[in-house]
Amino acid sequence: MQPAALLEAAAEGRLPAWSHVGDDRFAHMQRVSVLLGAWAVALDLPAAERIRWQAAGYLHDALREAPPDELRGLVPESLKTLTGKLLHGPAAAARLRADGVEDEGFLRAIAYHTIGHPEFDELGRSLFIADYIEPGRRYDPAGLATLRARMPSARNEVLRDVLRARLARMLREGRPIRAETVAFWNVVNGVPARVPA
Repeated sequence: MQPAALLEAAAEGRLPAWSHVGDDRFAHMQRVSVLLGAWAVALDLPAAERIRWQAAGYLHDALREAPPDELRGLVPESLKTLTGKLLHGPAAAARLRADGVEDEGFLRAIAYHTIGHPEFDELGRSLFIADYIEPGRRYDPAGLATLRARMPSARNEVLRDVLRARLARMLREGRPIRAETVAFWNVVNGVPARVPA
């Protein structure tokens, strides 16, 4: 399948044969895609960009339920140290690249949707937000509804709030914070950041 056709199919919820998701995961992906599609319309993005955004909503978790041992072999060396549940983004981006997708902004959005990246384009930032605030999430329903209501008009502020919440959780749980995430925080707050190697 040609890359453009792959993205068009994904934007309609038709996933590549290599995807590995159950019904609940697919429902999450659908909710993320619907949010992204609505925001793309509200931002008056061109039709091709709307397809790109909706496809990202479906493809970001296309390998979320695949065994981590299978995914580790797909990811670049610099990301092999990710925990098992974080490997799905980089692995999905690698599969999409192998399928001919060359859109680096799109691939970066998929690969780093869980940890963030300082070079995210508008799609990457929006996917990072949508994945966190989609209406099926069970944590802080009222707070997430408030964040959704502010989108996309206050997207920079919502992005800061979402990233702050994710960082706070990592700190509370004593988890390490990757250099990409720190650099993303700095960029979101107007501090030029060097992209991690």
